Amino acid sequence: MKRGGRPGITSELQLYCIAIGALVFAALMLFAESMLNHHLAGLLGLGSLSWAGHQVHVSLPINQFLNAGVDPKEIPLPHEFILNRDLLAQLYPSFTEGATPFFTLNWSKYAEFLTFRGGLDPVTGGLWLTDIAHHHLAIAILFLIAGHMYKTNRGIGHSLKDILEAHK
Repeated sequence: MKRGGRPGITSELQLYCIAIGALVFAALMLFAESMLNHHLAGLLGLGSLSWAGHQVHVSLPINQFLNAGVDPKEIPLPHEFILNRDLLAQLYPSFTEGATPFFTLNWSKYAEFLTFRGGLDPVTGGLWLTDIAHHHLAIAILFLIAGHMYKTNRGIGHSLKDILEAHK
């Protein structure tokens, strides 16, 4: 379509093609039914994990600068926070330790950017961004675990009943 043309469905042929495409996709989903939930849990888990990573490594540092009153033109570009750990460590000192607290189960080191404050941020009037990042990390872990526990029609995964019976 040319630039500036009418958006959306503008002819019966387009509507017909979309309907046929939707039917083909619906048939594909019927065939893939047994795998759909198993993969959906993994995709939601990885999506939430990616979003939590973005919030921790990009959004939180930028908001920290904005809340401190730094001129937006002076704030480093988002990729600089990802590539330069020292820049993040200036705002959140636990970044100097890397993933060591995670693997040594010393998760309290991450309390400066993964919080459970509740309520609203008085500066923005919204939920605390650190709480949102914590929420998305927790949801990611739950979805990733659930994706491996979900039993498909093809025998992939685990049955919750079998797991519970094994622990009796």
